[in-house]
Amino acid sequence: MTSKPATEPHLRDLARLRRVRDRIDREYAQPLDVEALARDAHMSAGHLSRQFRLAYGESPYSYLMTRRIERAMALLRRGDLSVTEVCFAVGCSSLGTFSTRFTELVGVPPSVYRREAAQTTEGIPSCVAKQVTRPIRNREASATAARLA
Repeated sequence: MTSKPATEPHLRDLARLRRVRDRIDREYAQPLDVEALARDAHMSAGHLSRQFRLAYGESPYSYLMTRRIERAMALLRRGDLSVTEVCFAVGCSSLGTFSTRFTELVGVPPSVYRREAAQTTEGIPSCVAKQVTRPIRNREASATAARLA
């Protein structure tokens, strides 16, 4: 009698998690919730959240919000949309939640970022500006600071 290697289910879960992450990257502006993502991945919401956190270091919701904030930063740097327009363009339904999350990840409110970002990234190609201005989570910021010290 032969049995399948124990790594097979793990690899299958990793493939599902990659598809969930890719879907979040593609559809960040759509209404997405962990329940629907889990259902499409043929997992329970709790299992998806635990496995996603193990694989990528953050929950699916946190990853989604980071993608939305990254896109919001790019739209705000353009300067032709209001903060409210950007909020809804990236899939957030609450301006208050958007502003709070933006401030947590970026360090300044979206209105301040919009005002100052155009000057800061002037003359820098957008592909470079995206890398330089990528939001850094608190746990990442402290790890980076420790390595630089």
